Amino acid sequence: MIYAAPPVDEPITQADIIDGCPLFGIEAKGTANDLITPPARWVERVIVLTQACDLAQAKATKVAVAIVHAAQDLVDRGIMKGTIIRDQVRRGLVYGWYFLPAAPGSIAIQESLIDLRDLHTVPRAVLERLIADGKRVGRFLSPYREHLAQHFAITYMRIGLPAPFESES
Repeated sequence: MIYAAPPVDEPITQADIIDGCPLFGIEAKGTANDLITPPARWVERVIVLTQACDLAQAKATKVAVAIVHAAQDLVDRGIMKGTIIRDQVRRGLVYGWYFLPAAPGSIAIQESLIDLRDLHTVPRAVLERLIADGKRVGRFLSPYREHLAQHFAITYMRIGLPAPFESES
């Protein structure tokens, strides 16, 4: 089993998938000398990335989340090709993207991609309110949750060398 639908009264944890999360951001337009646009606000489906232990011990007042995109929406918008999702992202070969398979039964999760390069910090209280309002659509279970955490870590821990090593052959 990959997913579960936890009850509303179960506490937030890593790999919870939550709908309607308000996000804020700014974008620079043009060159560095141009003005930055006013902050924008929108809502997205997100997945919790903050470690489960930090959430369980109430050490985290702010929670790291990543946006969850419906795979077909990315294809329809021309952001990703279906063949790339099927042949590369699904196998974990594309930097910064993580594949979520469709959930069976009553859990409303279609094939999706997590964009690990588009991270946001959300107050824990906001996510807890969304959960109380029934916006948690599901949870990615162990060992899949740990696999996601590993992919997230690898996305940010890569060490780039200035040039490939020289070889004698």
